[in-house]
Amino acid sequence: MNWLLVIAGAAVGAPLRYLTDRAVQKRHDTVFPWGTFTVNVVGCLLLGALTGAVTYGSASHSLQLLLGTGLCGALTTYSTFSYETLRLAETGARLFAAANVIAGVIAGLGAVFVGLALAEALWA
Repeated sequence: MNWLLVIAGAAVGAPLRYLTDRAVQKRHDTVFPWGTFTVNVVGCLLLGALTGAVTYGSASHSLQLLLGTGLCGALTTYSTFSYETLRLAETGARLFAAANVIAGVIAGLGAVFVGLALAEALWA
């Protein structure tokens, strides 16, 4: 039964990632991958908040499978982040490549901490 929760969450997360990426990237006239950056940071924030909610007993393990593993797992994308960073470096946009790595990691970790802090404030 658990795998059905993961599949259901991923069935929403994957198209949401694609649609969000396209919508965000369309609004920016730059080679920087803002769409992937956005979905990764939002996914980190959601996962941090969800993990905190589970930790403080406000969310179930089933909800963690549905939204954490399924939705956030399909919404966020380390492989696309890596590929886009490599493409930036290969095409001579090394500053954008470095900025993508540094900003992506810092913003992602920061979003997880904010999500956890939000969960603690709400449910601890």
